[in-house]
Amino acid sequence: MAHLFRDLSLGHSKRDTTPPPPQPIMPPKPSALSAVDDLPSPLGQLAVNLSDSDLSLTAFEIFVAACRTSSGKPLSSVPNHSSANSPGQNSPNSPALQRSITSTAASKVKKAFGLKSPGSGSRKSPGSGSASGSGQGKPKRPLTVGELMRNQMRVSEAMDSRVRRALLRISAGQVGRRIESVVVPLELLQQLKASDFTDQQEYVEWQKRTLKVLEAGLILHPHMPLDKSNSSAQRLRQIIHAALDKPIETGKNTESMQVLRSAVMSLANRSYDGYADSCHWADGIPLNLRLYEMLLQSCFDANDESSIIEEFDELMDQIKKTWGILGLNQTLHNLCFTWVLFHRFVVTGQVDLELLSAADGHLAEVANDAKTTKDAEYSKVLSSTLTSILGWAEKRLLAYHETFDRGNVETMQGIVSLGVAAAKILVEDISNEYRRRRRNEVNVARERIETYIRSSLRTAFAQIMEKADSSRRASKNQPNALPVLAILAKDVGSLAINEKQVFSPILKRWHPLAAGLAVATLHACYGNELKQFISGITELTPDAVQVLRAADQLEKDLVQIAVEDSVESEDGGKAIIREMPPYEAEGAIANLVKIWIKTRIDRLKEWVDRNLQQEVWSPQANQEGYAPSAVEVLRIINETLDAFFQLPIPMHPALLPDVMNDLDKCLQYYVIKAKSGCGSRNTFLPTMPALTRCTIGSKFQGFGKKKDKSPNPQKRNPQVATNGDSSSGIPQLCVRINTLQWILGEFDVLEKRIITLLRNSQSAHVEDFSNGLAKKFELSPAACLEGIQQLCEAAAYRIVFHDLSHVLWDGLYVGDSASSRIEPFLQELERKLMFISNTVHERIRTRIITEIMRASFDGFLLVLLAGGPSRAFTRKDSQIIEDDFQLLKELFWANGDGLPSELIDKFSTTARSILPLFRTDTETLVEQFRRLTMEAYKSSARSKLPLPPTSGQWNPSEPNTLLRVLCYRNDETASKFLKKAYDLPKKL
Repeated sequence: MAHLFRDLSLGHSKRDTTPPPPQPIMPPKPSALSAVDDLPSPLGQLAVNLSDSDLSLTAFEIFVAACRTSSGKPLSSVPNHSSANSPGQNSPNSPALQRSITSTAASKVKKAFGLKSPGSGSRKSPGSGSASGSGQGKPKRPLTVGELMRNQMRVSEAMDSRVRRALLRISAGQVGRRIESVVVPLELLQQLKASDFTDQQEYVEWQKRTLKVLEAGLILHPHMPLDKSNSSAQRLRQIIHAALDKPIETGKNTESMQVLRSAVMSLANRSYDGYADSCHWADGIPLNLRLYEMLLQSCFDANDESSIIEEFDELMDQIKKTWGILGLNQTLHNLCFTWVLFHRFVVTGQVDLELLSAADGHLAEVANDAKTTKDAEYSKVLSSTLTSILGWAEKRLLAYHETFDRGNVETMQGIVSLGVAAAKILVEDISNEYRRRRRNEVNVARERIETYIRSSLRTAFAQIMEKADSSRRASKNQPNALPVLAILAKDVGSLAINEKQVFSPILKRWHPLAAGLAVATLHACYGNELKQFISGITELTPDAVQVLRAADQLEKDLVQIAVEDSVESEDGGKAIIREMPPYEAEGAIANLVKIWIKTRIDRLKEWVDRNLQQEVWSPQANQEGYAPSAVEVLRIINETLDAFFQLPIPMHPALLPDVMNDLDKCLQYYVIKAKSGCGSRNTFLPTMPALTRCTIGSKFQGFGKKKDKSPNPQKRNPQVATNGDSSSGIPQLCVRINTLQWILGEFDVLEKRIITLLRNSQSAHVEDFSNGLAKKFELSPAACLEGIQQLCEAAAYRIVFHDLSHVLWDGLYVGDSASSRIEPFLQELERKLMFISNTVHERIRTRIITEIMRASFDGFLLVLLAGGPSRAFTRKDSQIIEDDFQLLKELFWANGDGLPSELIDKFSTTARSILPLFRTDTETLVEQFRRLTMEAYKSSARSKLPLPPTSGQWNPSEPNTLLRVLCYRNDETASKFLKKAYDLPKKL
């Protein structure tokens, strides 16, 4: 037996050199051995009421009976060993029981187990003591194996003496018979009388116990299944039940004894092969296993329950001699001893790693047996035992964080090894499911470790979740208290690191990705809580940001552990990483920031709509020349940027483009609203009247008959507002222009401030400053430039065609050209220009005056070419027209203080090319018109001339321009040509 332990360091025997005085048989002394109620023996429960002390005494009787009839060479005596018994006590005569425990044998066992003597010196065997300890100077006789067994099993000397005397008489009366052919309890009943006991009650209890053993071995747990109608069994049961009320006479010749013997021998001699060379009274399962369990427990030191005695080899040789009576073999011995070792480890406080290692090593023998032994009864006991071991182990391993820590992690390693070994036997050698599946599809060890890791970490997560929640509740009234999931993220990170450092190195022996699997489990647990948290977030709050940032950091830490753990795996850890779908914490933060931005932008737009409706755009109300609403808009934008950079998020640079884009759109919205409703160039241009021809000799042919009626009946654009104090009057337009110009000038300041805010942000990096476009406004500056241009045009054409229409459109050259010249228009226009110069921003002044000049030139040409039938010009009028146009240009030149002459020349190009047509003779004009029209429309000289459409782009080479000069030519030739060619009327 010792060879099974040479690689397994069992606990040291630490028995005191002086054994306890012999006591009557009793249950084990109060200790952990009797404190474990949740670990019943898997070897089977008896159907009869036999206590552990009853089984222990019966096992001792079997041991003594088996050893008495065996032969062996006596061991030499040990002089320094002395008996603790009184000199008058007899020792058994059997050679086996007389063997002394020699120092040679003890040394052999020590070497086999790697044992050390407990305490400060070598320990003595149970029952032995030194001369000084006994108080006597002379040495005592050596301790025998039988006496060692008696002491180990706590059998009283009186009971030991009775049993030995009875067995001596039995062997004397049955010389030559093997002990296996003897029903020991039956013979003991016949040999022992009431007179052999101290009192009658002790004898009665002994007799009842002996009869119960016969009942258990022959009726309740027989070696061979028993028919319920068996007459011998019925008789034996009647005898036993009767003896419970009154002891039976057990004399050799008494009738009751003969009836008992007949029934017992009839049952004991039954066998599967029909041979009656052996009696079967203690070899039925589970009785035989429970009795053997009692014998094996005697191998442990009576004074140190976790240590195997040094005389283990000697004692085990004798215990094995009971196999014949108990119907055992090496296979069942291995299973029983594995259980006893394991059970002893459990009940002695689970601190002796040598016991655990021994049980684990012995389980390897059981695994070998299980592969070759297919006996149904053995498989049943094997399954029960392994299930009990596995159940106990998994109760701790499924929540190993509650059971183990850095201090006892070595114990965990042994328990994992034991549990995995038990599981492998159960699955690979017992389970039918395993046989149905291909073996390469099942990795029992890996599956069990995966189950332990996932279960334990889920349990640990639930505990730290509860702890985090309690911590949050305790600090809810404290400032800056962390939210639960932020606390939980920190605790999960600590748990993951502890797992990696403490438990994963152990579990990696059976699962190569233990750490990765652990962090994947924690990742999933935290991810479930985070998912619920994110689904309930509607806005960006400090708590939300703290949680999401903590989750993001936790995920990075967990993934790092998984990657490091998977470096040497076949797939590089891809399977583990697939179990860890990203939390998308940064994405959630980004979405919340976008919601936060949208909320602010929506509020800002509402503010813009509300305030622009109330804005008066009046120079008197705005001393700075621009609208207060613009100042407020930029203030809100600055506040939004400040608030954005104050958000405790790790991705300011990444989200800044979105913020800039939304603010850009919002400012663009303000600009569009600021210029809306103010009109444009086309808003103020009058509708061109239909073409007519002049009535010769009358300058006022087109006038109405009523003198108080306007001489120019053409309608103005109905979109033009006539209220000079409206929000789109010239003063208001000037303020709008100034406002857009002021905003345009603030972009540079705003963008520099954004760079400063970004530079001060902890989340910014050097590369974030390389992309300048991300920090610039694009839409709103373009909208400002476009708005300024549109407003300048609107103001210019409003002045010319609306505010001054009475002196231009309604007065210039109406009737007699010489008496209705341009001076009134120039006077009014000059006053407008003075107001504009004093009101608009200096950087816009040239632009708007240029637009007024262009509108004035357009108006001058429109009067000449589309002024309606109230106007007619002769060739002599051409000089007046040219002089007036020169005066108009000089107004804008202002003796060199106005617009540059180059700019004036540029915008007067069209007018200067048209005015010569008014001094050209009619015949030449008609000829040019015919030629250009036929060229343009590919018509022949004999066909009717097509009427060229009005393009609005005046040009001396353009047919419609020539046609209009002819329409306003006050001579017969022009009138006849127009009548003949187009049948134009003389009046509208």
